[in-house]
Amino acid sequence: MREAPMTAPVARGQGVALWRQIASQVEREITAAGRSPGERLPTEAELSARFGVNRHTIRRAMESLETRGLIRIEQGRGSFIAEDVLDYPLGPRTRFSETIRRQNREPQGRLLRVAEQPAEVPVAEALRLPPGHPVVVAERLGLADGRPVVLGTHYFSAARFPSIAALLAEDPSITRALARSGLPDYRRHVTRITARMPTPEEAGLLQQSRSRPVLVTEAVNLDPRGAPVEFGVARYAAARVQLVVES
Repeated sequence: MREAPMTAPVARGQGVALWRQIASQVEREITAAGRSPGERLPTEAELSARFGVNRHTIRRAMESLETRGLIRIEQGRGSFIAEDVLDYPLGPRTRFSETIRRQNREPQGRLLRVAEQPAEVPVAEALRLPPGHPVVVAERLGLADGRPVVLGTHYFSAARFPSIAALLAEDPSITRALARSGLPDYRRHVTRITARMPTPEEAGLLQQSRSRPVLVTEAVNLDPRGAPVEFGVARYAAARVQLVVES
């Protein structure tokens, strides 16, 4: 953020909590002319020195602004003026890269891990496999303009897609990996949507505060014959993504 000193002092012992006074002053600075979405805000240490309060008070003020959607807090990076929320349609053919590009943003996929393991009961039921059947699990981070928006865990039958682990290691696009496996088209059959607070690992990967929820979807994709292709669990940063259900 550009240098713009906050000259109004905080009033102690006047019946208004210090963090509320600080939040109000930071909000006035955010809404001042010339401030841009995505612009970095002063650090906790800088605000603490400016207002003469401890960092816990600053943190509470900033979290209140984040709750109201005025700023976003990224773990390990700092606080930023909030940008517009990304619309993410959930339809029969939901494709991450296409969705992001349609909104004039640059998509990126980052493969975090890929491994083979026995299918637990929920995964086996979704893929219509016996429990314990080998499945390939791939964890992938989806970004828009370099910012994480979704953390996905994807399950595939290892017998049906024996090369998918190697294909994803070369290219993290699930759509392209399935096409190279002989499946150029697939459709979403069902999606369940819930919300919860993130785990520490999820908050870190999505670069968001643990005090903000994630939207969670569980989805099953089918091939043209109606056979299950993939079971996926996705966690979306709720402050950055709005899920739009298409019919």
